[in-house]
Amino acid sequence: MFRHDYNQKMAIKPITPQTILTSGQQTLDTEAQALVALRARLGQDFIQAVQFILSCPGRVVVCGLGKTGLVARKIAATLASTGTPAFFMHASEALHGDIGMISTGDLLLALSHSGSGEEILTVVQSAHRLGNQVIALTGHPDSELAKLADIHIDVSVGLEACPLNLAPTSSTTAAMAMGDALAVACLQARGFSADDFARSHPGGQLGRRLLTRVRDVMRHGTAIPMVKASTSMAQTLEEMSRKGMGMTVIVDDHEVPIGIFTDGDLRRLLEQRGDIRHLCARDGMSPSPQFIDADMLAIDAANTMDHRKITQMLVCSTEGQLIGALHMHDLMAAKVI
Repeated sequence: MFRHDYNQKMAIKPITPQTILTSGQQTLDTEAQALVALRARLGQDFIQAVQFILSCPGRVVVCGLGKTGLVARKIAATLASTGTPAFFMHASEALHGDIGMISTGDLLLALSHSGSGEEILTVVQSAHRLGNQVIALTGHPDSELAKLADIHIDVSVGLEACPLNLAPTSSTTAAMAMGDALAVACLQARGFSADDFARSHPGGQLGRRLLTRVRDVMRHGTAIPMVKASTSMAQTLEEMSRKGMGMTVIVDDHEVPIGIFTDGDLRRLLEQRGDIRHLCARDGMSPSPQFIDADMLAIDAANTMDHRKITQMLVCSTEGQLIGALHMHDLMAAKVI
């Protein structure tokens, strides 16, 4: 009966598309205004907070509860991925054993809109007993949490985007934006680079692009299609077909590349000579093949092939020795492109 009555009471009222659009715009406007006001308040407390984080010998423990806890979890992830060791600790779980996750030398970043939650206050007191510094983000500068913290950053908002001024909307946006501001300031102070970011995201596309080298994806050893200049055309085509690279390398007796024979070379040879059964590899090869270094970034190799309008390249040592071969399909399989 209660569920039926509740559903009747919460029945969706007729609403026009313009009303929906206006509601969305008002929400974004309210939250944007909250961020503008937050920017204007940024000052010495923010500077000191960044300095505390940079000088922390341990990790930043980001703690929160409820909606603010979800924001805290995101802030911890952002810090960790941008060069500041950090992890999230749920304020309620901390009181039942997780407080042991905090070590001497760590820094506590405590989030609470009200600044009066019993759980978060208990966590702060425990952190202080360990000698840890505490940075607090609250919406009430006069709250107990603000007074307990070594540094307090005011993330208060004039109005929630919720028309009832109840659901955490502008306040959670302000807290999350402040977390981003702290993380980015620390990132810049540390000189955190794109390569550093890639090392923190080895499974992502950026990580693959900035970390994967040609040697990681090239074909080597017996997987390289390779024949001598005197190899018959039949055997040359068989080697190309067996290795599946659309080409074969022509090498001298010391396995130094002297040419390359590709599918394109084959088509041109057929057009020019017709019957090619009596020919050998040297008759159709393109001399002086292009090659790349094994330590080149794979994405740079892909760009090189794209620029030269080719789909495969040889990989040679500084002495000119053949050590591998790379096909565009290898780069696609490795998700570099």
